[in-house]
Amino acid sequence: MTETTIRRAEASDAPVLAALGARTFADTFAHLYPPEDLATFLAETHTPAKAAAEIADPAMGVWLAERDGEAIGYAVAGPCGLPHAEVTPACGELKRIYVDKPAQGEGLGRRLMEVALAWLERDGPRRLWLGVWSENVGAQRLYERTGFRKVGEYGFRVGASVDHEFIMSRG
Repeated sequence: MTETTIRRAEASDAPVLAALGARTFADTFAHLYPPEDLATFLAETHTPAKAAAEIADPAMGVWLAERDGEAIGYAVAGPCGLPHAEVTPACGELKRIYVDKPAQGEGLGRRLMEVALAWLERDGPRRLWLGVWSENVGAQRLYERTGFRKVGEYGFRVGASVDHEFIMSRG
């Protein structure tokens, strides 16, 4: 197997990041939503323009995992935007981590998470947050092993559908 590398995304990666984000979200969650809700969500959230804005924002960190010249995973981190009373402007959030299905189970999600968390704490420890689907038990276990604990819940909108999400925090 060829080595997988993780690097910071660059402006030229925006179309690849948008396509990877849409594909991995759909691969993971499409079965939960009516097709029109999924299409609306992807059209609003996984566009080259949105990816380019995240990459260009100095408050955001975006990484791509690549193997054989192909993007197979990514992570996004930045200021916390979760709806919790204890969130402050100093808080950071692990916003997204996704890995292509064929590359899952290789520890790549954990590697992406470690890179993103280290970046979030590059200036010292601070309170970190993330949101996770309430039924994604595997991801919740991974987050708990790195010190995150459930501290709340909220609704995550995908088109007209609303998912039950957990808010987790550490620090």
